[in-house]
Amino acid sequence: MMASFAATAMRCACIDIGSNTTRLLVADVAGDRLEPIVQQRSFTRLGRAIAACGTMSGDAIDAVARVVEVQRGVAETAGATALRVVATAAVRGAANRDDLVAAVRDRAGLAVEIVDGEEEARLAFHGATRTLGEALPGAIAVVDVGGLSSEIAVGTHAGGVTWARSYAVGSGRLAARCAADPPSPADVAMMRAEAAAAFAGAIPDADVAIAVGGSAASLPTLVGPVLDDAARERALATLTAMPAAEVARRHELAPERTLLMPAGILVLGAAADALRRPLRIARGGLREGVVLELAKT
Repeated sequence: MMASFAATAMRCACIDIGSNTTRLLVADVAGDRLEPIVQQRSFTRLGRAIAACGTMSGDAIDAVARVVEVQRGVAETAGATALRVVATAAVRGAANRDDLVAAVRDRAGLAVEIVDGEEEARLAFHGATRTLGEALPGAIAVVDVGGLSSEIAVGTHAGGVTWARSYAVGSGRLAARCAADPPSPADVAMMRAEAAAAFAGAIPDADVAIAVGGSAASLPTLVGPVLDDAARERALATLTAMPAAEVARRHELAPERTLLMPAGILVLGAAADALRRPLRIARGGLREGVVLELAKT
């Protein structure tokens, strides 16, 4: 079985320029099977400046271009034969997004594909459902919480996405409005209300809901594999009891991510409330969706 997979697998890579992080995934792919080879993350935090003024600074653009250049080298050293660079909400919402595209092209020699919200949701759905290790029956909702936006896609394992929407709410957008570290009760109330309001409106029914993205990936350390109401409140109690740096030290989390986690949990919780389902935390998302599709081209 292993020999067969190794013989037929294609080694593909994705660099994902997001609102909070720029991430690399190199993986072997054969059919719907994916085996990660290299994963890297750099906290580039593009979303902070964009949320405040609508543009990326020259320094931020240069920093991302340098990270992409390094990650391209890592992917090539790992033997990737196909590489796709995608950018999501932070870049697509920036007035000077063409400057970042040009900087990455000039420094790293790579084209950047700026995906819209529905395409982002579709890729996250594909990556999540194909890396669960089982084909779930019925309708599946995939929630992808990012820094400046969050996406929900609904569909089936066999048929793919039938409905998708992007929402202008995310962990970085809400965390930037907090007045204190840790967030005060007033901060938490503000974030809870904003997240709930963002998901107002009809969402198709789903039999199961899955969470992906940076906030979701950090949650198992605090709450285990499922985010329900009780787990959400336990995690919030932990994250608001002490400064983010202390939470990060105690739970072996990245300090940069820990600052965003109260907001991320509240956005995930609001999505779960809108779907009327607890969220099962998945290991795959947008990057996995990209490399799965790369292997078929």
